[in-house]
Amino acid sequence: MDGDDVEVRAVGPGYPGLQLAKAFSTAETHEDEATRTRAEARVRQWEEILSGMAAGTLSIGTRAPVSGLPAWGTPEVARGGFATGRAAAGGPPLPHETATARRAGVPAERRALFYHHLSEAGLAELYALLDGGRYEITVPEEGALLAVAWLLRAGDRNAALAVLEEIEPFAGRLRFAPRPWAGDAPPPRGAETVHRASVGEVSRTLGARRPNRAVDTMNEALAVWNPFADELLAHWTATVRDGRVASLEPAGWRERGAALLERYRSLAERHTLCTKHRRPNANPAILRTALEEAVEGDGLRPRTRGLLQLAVDEMIARRGAPGTAGHTALRERQAAIAARPTLHALAQIVLARLSALPQDGGITEPERLTGPVTGEEALRTGVAEGTAIPRSLRGTVESALAAPLGTLVERGVVPSAEAMAELVPQLVAWTTAQAYRDEALRTLMAALYRAFRNRRSLLLLNLERQFQLNELPWVRAVHASRRAVRAGDREAQASALVRLGELALQGFPGTILPNTLVKELAALARAARLDVPFVEELAADIFMGTFSPKFARAALTAADLLEGTLYERYYGIDYAAVREAGDGAGRGRTEGPGSPGFAALCTARAGAVSNLYSVPANGMVIEQAQILTTHNLAALVHPIGVDPAPGWPELARRAFTTVCRLAGRLQHDPRPLGTVKDAAYAWRQTLFFLALCGLEDQIAVTAWIQDEARRHPDHVTARLAPVLAGLRHVLVGGSLDGGAPPGARRFLGWCGGLRHWILAPDYSPRTR
Repeated sequence: MDGDDVEVRAVGPGYPGLQLAKAFSTAETHEDEATRTRAEARVRQWEEILSGMAAGTLSIGTRAPVSGLPAWGTPEVARGGFATGRAAAGGPPLPHETATARRAGVPAERRALFYHHLSEAGLAELYALLDGGRYEITVPEEGALLAVAWLLRAGDRNAALAVLEEIEPFAGRLRFAPRPWAGDAPPPRGAETVHRASVGEVSRTLGARRPNRAVDTMNEALAVWNPFADELLAHWTATVRDGRVASLEPAGWRERGAALLERYRSLAERHTLCTKHRRPNANPAILRTALEEAVEGDGLRPRTRGLLQLAVDEMIARRGAPGTAGHTALRERQAAIAARPTLHALAQIVLARLSALPQDGGITEPERLTGPVTGEEALRTGVAEGTAIPRSLRGTVESALAAPLGTLVERGVVPSAEAMAELVPQLVAWTTAQAYRDEALRTLMAALYRAFRNRRSLLLLNLERQFQLNELPWVRAVHASRRAVRAGDREAQASALVRLGELALQGFPGTILPNTLVKELAALARAARLDVPFVEELAADIFMGTFSPKFARAALTAADLLEGTLYERYYGIDYAAVREAGDGAGRGRTEGPGSPGFAALCTARAGAVSNLYSVPANGMVIEQAQILTTHNLAALVHPIGVDPAPGWPELARRAFTTVCRLAGRLQHDPRPLGTVKDAAYAWRQTLFFLALCGLEDQIAVTAWIQDEARRHPDHVTARLAPVLAGLRHVLVGGSLDGGAPPGARRFLGWCGGLRHWILAPDYSPRTR
């Protein structure tokens, strides 16, 4: 195959068929109803995919996989990048469309709505939305008519007509108008603050909390049935003489017994959660049935008398007689437990506090909503004044904290790199939209950016490029309204890129950058006019054995930074071979025919057979690409210039704590391979940070790593011992490719077909 050619491949039904079988099995056998329902939806998706592939209406692997839907149309995408054949902006009219049609007096169908929006009245509505910003765009198509309206108002009739000419054939099928904003406050603008959840979402989460039946049952037992059992016991102990129950009958004893039985019937009717008192063999039930027999009959039968004696003796022996110091103290403790408010009751108090806030935004001061119960709330709910709101409810409220992204990471509101990546488009959207002169257009472009980022990537063959935001006809049409890029703009974009990179490394040093975050970093780099090759994590189950040129360029970037370092020695990298493989990847070229030299190098390093498809083999090749490129870490350091405040030694320590945490999960894990992979990735990041340290820091951090490993359970220490032996050997100048000491290992996440050595089951405990 010529160096610039790429093998043309087709996607067969094997992968969709496998996914259909998995979904069908889950839908039929899973114990959870919600899981079965979701699986049934996936079954329908994969059936549609297989049907479309067979009928030729789906061309999986192309940029426009759905017949009759242009490349700019947002397809519904299933796992693995398979288009289902449905359009994300299609389907039956939504409630807001029906309401618009009713208000405009037109049929509730999309083509009629399309032409209404182009009428004088319809354009006036669009102009008002543009100026007020009170709209929402969930798929990019919903911004098309707003862009047309802006162009018409700006006097660019030709550009508006060009957009209409391209989208009009699909007017009856797709939504091209935005959704009116339903919130009380206007939609958030700007990039200063973000929030993970809105007040409304937090309220729905709290409102979905149901009373805990087990807790309520326990409280009923402590507050109702235990005290009643004590009354029964005290009633019977009044009949004891010389240790024998029912040996005497005090005056009025039967009448008091009858009253107790009547109260029991009343309690049983009102308190139905706890059923222990109904169990015939339980001591309280024995005392009660004996009392019924004594009150209603002429005396106790011998068997009843014997059971009663045993029950009374056992109850007194276990807890003491009612009224004694020990028994009284026990019941006081139990009463205090039963009197504590439940999570459900406290959630209702917090929910009432949230109801006074706008439901669409975040919360700037969550502490004001999670303080102790007030006097007024105590009167209204019966919960004691001063009762603290528990941590679990405070955490739910804090998920709506509106603050700079760094603050959310520091406070733990953003718990992972994936969660952080969900918020970053809010920031990048507004930052990149500053290139437009007009405020209304900036707001529209920011909304379009956020909506486009929700578009799922397609499975593409032959290294085709994913559809880009600037290829949308309505985005392309307003491009001329961008102002000239100034040096200050580029500096602002570059500064935002550095801050975001540092935040990702500081907050989650043991996690590789998720693809959604990589996209945002790449967008900021383009806006700053920085030629940086960011690379995505590739999926092993759909990998086709080829890499785009940006992977080779990213490896060259890493070579410039890491040649001669600990990282190079540990992974046995031949940077001369990397440079030779990257010779064909010209500067600025990130997509295109591919980089066969780089693919061959990764395949050779993995020891995989290039023409033999298997998920483990693919994973081994992809992992070698990540090792050579550092999966964007080198690019962040240079040329971007991140310099995290904690310093590289501290980031190495933090990354290793992630390694230990993941290694701890491997014990008795029935499906450990994903955890092994993540632990190896965290170890790779540990080594990268360590490679940027001076020798003195490397020695100190390695010693700390050794001590940290010993702090963990024996199985963790034993699993990591070969990894640390390999590090020590490389640190003193050794190689893991030959002459390594016994037991020293290079830790990789993928292995070909065999059980990974780190999962060896037999680890003897250390002698302490």
